[in-house]
Amino acid sequence: MTIRFAAIGINHSHIYGQVDLLLRAGAEFVAFHAIEDDLANPFGEKYPQAKRVSDRRAILEDSSIQMVLTSAITNERAGISIAAMQHGKDVMSDKAGMTDHAQLAELRKVQAETGRIYSICYSEHFETGSTVKAGELVRAGAIGKVVHTVGLGPHAIRNNQRPDWFFDRKRYGGILCDIGSHQCEQFLFFADTLEAEVISATVANRANPGRPGLQDVGDMHLRTKDATGYVRLDWFTPEGLGTWGDGRLTILGTEGYIELRKYIDIAGRPGKDHLFLVDGKGTHYIDCANVALPYGPALISDVLNRTETAMSQAHCFKAMELALDAQRLAEQGTVWQQ
Repeated sequence: MTIRFAAIGINHSHIYGQVDLLLRAGAEFVAFHAIEDDLANPFGEKYPQAKRVSDRRAILEDSSIQMVLTSAITNERAGISIAAMQHGKDVMSDKAGMTDHAQLAELRKVQAETGRIYSICYSEHFETGSTVKAGELVRAGAIGKVVHTVGLGPHAIRNNQRPDWFFDRKRYGGILCDIGSHQCEQFLFFADTLEAEVISATVANRANPGRPGLQDVGDMHLRTKDATGYVRLDWFTPEGLGTWGDGRLTILGTEGYIELRKYIDIAGRPGKDHLFLVDGKGTHYIDCANVALPYGPALISDVLNRTETAMSQAHCFKAMELALDAQRLAEQGTVWQQ
């Protein structure tokens, strides 16, 4: 058995990855709703099996569709997700799933009331083989007990290729809410707890005065009872890198450490998903390019069996809670404070 799914809102290109991960797992893509022709036309060409509908109600009221995907403008994703759950459908949202604590509270409320699955595709974990492999190694005790993580999330800004909403603080949610949610999810995962808090956080616009709503750099410091984590995010990837960002994650354990070069090993091996492990026996390199990605198949199984194997609901929400907490803390007393 498999599931039928549809998409509402395709404003961020992450929607292609969301669709592809379900298609790889055998799901059936049947429909999508997008009001923007410049986005819908290439999307429809790539996925001709999915019918473009002019009214999202055609998706919401179709009882044969079990899951709705959304990668709409960030502050619109919560409303789409809530409507989908209220129509009896499970949801996979792009990150960030919401842009403020009020939206988070409403999503939690509706998810509890409806019993639907609300999942956020934290792609820097679920679609990245090196992160999946690191999780397997940590769970197997390869580096002992995790005590600290360092997550770096640099991105390429490419101003002339991004829509206006990307530079509007109220619409994209801020840098810590947006790309920081990836890092919050990974910190919770590797620390293996949901009891975590934000110690400190900052955001700034250092080099884009013409885009006052943009936060081009931010950081946060997280902690649990047994571990701490530092996160840095920015939009300063140089054009010469050859990819959109040199995403990295270091996981420090009591008996070793793991470093991930997720998207490029600069001046090193070609390709992506590079994992380096240092333990009591030496240094080790693991090519993770072909590591199986369990999120898609597990999510389909969850939809069919009403389980939580892809990601627990509590984990999904807690990662966004931390990101929103960090965003609020960082903006206190600044021009972005709402």
